[in-house]
Amino acid sequence: MGGLTDVPGIMVGNAEDESGRTVCTVILYPEGAVPGVDIRGGSPGTELTDAIRPGTSTEVIHAVLLTGGSNFGLAATDGVMRWLSERGIGHKTGVGPLPSVPAAVIYDIVYAKGSRRPNTQMGYAACQAANAGSVKEGSVGAGAGATLGKIYGLPMKGGLGSASWTIPGGPVVAALAIVNALGDIWNKGSIIAGALRPDGTFVNQTRAMLDGDVPLGLRTKSTTLAVIATNAILTKSEASRVATIAHDGLARAISPSHLQEDGDTVFCLATGTDTSGLTGDFAVDSVGTAAALVLEEAIIREVQMAYKNTN
Repeated sequence: MGGLTDVPGIMVGNAEDESGRTVCTVILYPEGAVPGVDIRGGSPGTELTDAIRPGTSTEVIHAVLLTGGSNFGLAATDGVMRWLSERGIGHKTGVGPLPSVPAAVIYDIVYAKGSRRPNTQMGYAACQAANAGSVKEGSVGAGAGATLGKIYGLPMKGGLGSASWTIPGGPVVAALAIVNALGDIWNKGSIIAGALRPDGTFVNQTRAMLDGDVPLGLRTKSTTLAVIATNAILTKSEASRVATIAHDGLARAISPSHLQEDGDTVFCLATGTDTSGLTGDFAVDSVGTAAALVLEEAIIREVQMAYKNTN
């Protein structure tokens, strides 16, 4: 169980419009964390992800923004950067601090009609609300307007889930997921959320695709976004490998996944405060395996909490 804030120093904050259907979620680590990223979906909406890939010069980031509003929602990144810079957080330049804030969006605008799209004020407010307490789960945060199983036109609620694991004698590994998936959500070999038939039973979209029974006209862009956080000591290349391995957990929980209509993106933040001595390839393998596990659990928990918190 647990959540992303089980990693010491990590804070999570949400902000929403008055309708509560368009929201953004910010993950803060003002001290600066080593970043990694792996994008597997065919329709991503992101910002600054190229700058944190291995081989580039950005070695530290201070926050990650996950937001609704599709590409419009990237405007909220400005609010996060403003909040950080006002507090002197960022890379030092001759004109003041320059924070690094990668961001990614979900495509929720069809189901959040009439909602104000995330903007500078909303990004700033999410930072103001950020704290190290328990992560709120369900149809909250960037997942407030998220839906599942839209391919047949009868969507279920998506949302936000989080989970963590402590490697005995080693680092903490945690995940936060925003689930707006095209595929079905699976738990222990059974579908627990996804595309529905008119009679309320699950379609099993993987089987339907294999049988050629897919209504192409009803496809819509979908995305699962995730942040893996750990206090392990990782290089940027190693953090990106952890993000890659974490996608295994996404694929176990969501089937089908990584399609052309998906924008599936996983970030990794490594704070480097672990004192266990776990480093190098063994750290990548151990942390990556744990990351896949907690991401799978976070996706499953999102479904459980979205419906548990329904009035």
